[in-house]
Amino acid sequence: MVRRTLAFLAFTLAVAGCATAPAYRGGGGPVPLGAMPGGTMSSAAPAGRTVAILASLTGPNAARGEALVNAAKLALSLQGAPRLDVRDTQGTPQGAAAAAQAALAAGAGLIIGPLTSQETAAVAAPARQAGVAVLAFTSDPAQAQPGVWTLGITPGQQVRRLVASAAAQGKTRFAAVLPENDFGHAMAAAIAKATVSAGLGAPEIRFHGTDMASINATMRSVSNYAGRRGPLDAQIRAARALHTAEGRRRAAELARAPIPPAPFDALLLADAGEQLAAVASLLSYYDLDAPAVRVLGPALWASTTARRDAPLNGAWFAAPDPAARAGFNASYQAAYGAQAPGLADFAYDAAAIAAVLAQEGGYSVAALCRPEGFAGVDGVLALQPDGQVRRGLALFELGRGGPTMIEPAPDSISAPGI
Repeated sequence: MVRRTLAFLAFTLAVAGCATAPAYRGGGGPVPLGAMPGGTMSSAAPAGRTVAILASLTGPNAARGEALVNAAKLALSLQGAPRLDVRDTQGTPQGAAAAAQAALAAGAGLIIGPLTSQETAAVAAPARQAGVAVLAFTSDPAQAQPGVWTLGITPGQQVRRLVASAAAQGKTRFAAVLPENDFGHAMAAAIAKATVSAGLGAPEIRFHGTDMASINATMRSVSNYAGRRGPLDAQIRAARALHTAEGRRRAAELARAPIPPAPFDALLLADAGEQLAAVASLLSYYDLDAPAVRVLGPALWASTTARRDAPLNGAWFAAPDPAARAGFNASYQAAYGAQAPGLADFAYDAAAIAAVLAQEGGYSVAALCRPEGFAGVDGVLALQPDGQVRRGLALFELGRGGPTMIEPAPDSISAPGI
């Protein structure tokens, strides 16, 4: 399911940060989200600017919920920052709805969280009725809507970056071989939208089941292997049928000849683990090798567990730059004695946005959707009126030693691929 897969993505990302930046900077660039240790905000936050965080503090997600709350407290640690109202969702949609209603009744001006897609769906209606914005931590793009922003790293953000970078290298014909599940369909929607936005042709999209037979049939079909290899095989058979030395020489010559190229020059995959190994094992078999075909994939591939031993040398994925997270992690470790888990980044950014906007007068849609965006732990981001979030991601290429960053994350929200 997409929710489970996207949650796994969030936990495996080691993401960028700038925790020691000033709380506000004027000008046309993204507003840095961060606190100066021991600093003070310009004045006490106005009444009614309370920030509510909805997190699972009981049940199986309690440890994650505690980390989210800790990160939010860190972002609001300056004197004069908005008050943080902590509410337990108990990790269920019903608990999330009750927590949201209680926070709204207590005067929350902004809600950050909850964590999961189901909880976010339950919170959206009461928040919308109260006219209060929600900065949720889910990566499920289906939950994005006016007034509800999904701060998780989404398929759309990753695929836009990949398509833009591939197109810049001359790749113009895209295809996708994706698992038949919610995550696969989310990636399919992302590449369809990204290619249209880039002015490219519609991608060829195919879905496969979990068994090898389905994976093989799908890869063979999308690559048009029979149409590419068939005429050459027919010529080889005809040459051998002559039963002459010249026929055998001709057959051997044809056997060494390359087959025509695939009908695409960029291929999006979205599997992980054993299924990814199965899919990747067919790339060379069907003559879909780099650099003729650039393989693209999800940020999940940053994890060695997700990649396993899949032959993916030359493949690309987009994700935040892990090296830039050091500042945020150092601040978190100093405060709590442990490294910050991946999801803590989203809570810190959400609370830091609240701190900036409280100083500017409130949490209006116009303030949240400022065109220049923000520079947070995960890099630059900009909230859109429809609930989507644009993010600046780095580009990585897989090699024998693992991933290498080949394009840094942009520092402006106007950069291509955001």
